[in-house]
Amino acid sequence: MQSTIRDAIEDSIMWPVRKIIPILPGDYSDLELKPVGMLEVKLIQARDLTNKDIIGKSDPYAVLFVRPLPDRTKKKESFFLCVCIFQNNDLNPIWNEHYEFIIEDATTQHLVVRIYDDEGVQASEFIGCAQVLLSELEPGKVKDVWLNLVKDLEIQRDSKYRGQVHLELLYCPFGMENSFTNPFSSDFSMTSLERVLKNGANGTDDIENEKAVTHKKREIIIRGVLSVTVISAEDLPIVDLMGKADPYVVLTMKKSELKNKTRVVNDSLNPVWNQTFDFVVEDGLHDMLILEVWDHDTFGKDYMGRCILTLTRVILEGEYKDCLPLEGAKSGKLNINLKWMPQPIFRDS
Repeated sequence: MQSTIRDAIEDSIMWPVRKIIPILPGDYSDLELKPVGMLEVKLIQARDLTNKDIIGKSDPYAVLFVRPLPDRTKKKESFFLCVCIFQNNDLNPIWNEHYEFIIEDATTQHLVVRIYDDEGVQASEFIGCAQVLLSELEPGKVKDVWLNLVKDLEIQRDSKYRGQVHLELLYCPFGMENSFTNPFSSDFSMTSLERVLKNGANGTDDIENEKAVTHKKREIIIRGVLSVTVISAEDLPIVDLMGKADPYVVLTMKKSELKNKTRVVNDSLNPVWNQTFDFVVEDGLHDMLILEVWDHDTFGKDYMGRCILTLTRVILEGEYKDCLPLEGAKSGKLNINLKWMPQPIFRDS
């Protein structure tokens, strides 16, 4: 009885909701809300999260959902996703998780992210939340956003800083021109973002040729060579008592754990390296580049800050130059140039 009452209340207040009340007999199914598109979400990372633990640091994880609609058959909330991956003792977690949500009304629905501290057998403790209105997304365009976490999305009275969460978003309406359609068959397993990249990389002729060769279900792998040029840094933070630093940069591909590092530039807070490193990337959509700046000392090293990048932008644009602020530092910027040389392959699944 309680579940019946709860479902009835949820059905009446869930947003968006559209109730069709026929006045005359007829088929009104066209007026009901139906799936209109797919939202691609990449949960990249969070930073400066509020510490909820007395001893040690929080073990954060995220819950993401698009304001759900009731499932017509099971009477449960649909299109809900929980990210059950938490990072131990880390207030600056890196997730790099990729998800899809079915959208039924892009003008009213929104994506909500809620961050919690995992407490083991006890109830998780809420850290903060953020939201993105789908109406603010340009269809077919990747949007990279940092969102400030708040205590409540409805009541904006709390000014306490709770940290930020980093997302990449892509909204793809169904039937959108320039084809986010399946290039092989109706059961082709590929995300909308992968379709965009595949169509841009190989073209329709290659798609038709590949379809003629095999009818197996296939999955795209965005493989290629990432060329990273570490140009220079500006206004690095002082970490030595003498007021200088001997900085160098460590480059790491998160998924493959491939590493490289620049030379050390002595006594400079504005070092120039102009060094280029090439990485063979096996799965560009799900890998990340981490650049950490360190101060070299005779008996060790001091951490100065880092930059974290997904490969989405360089895969889409082919090459770009950027000036990136250092995370975890009071000051400092890193100037880099990224270039992508694609080598697309397929795998049977």
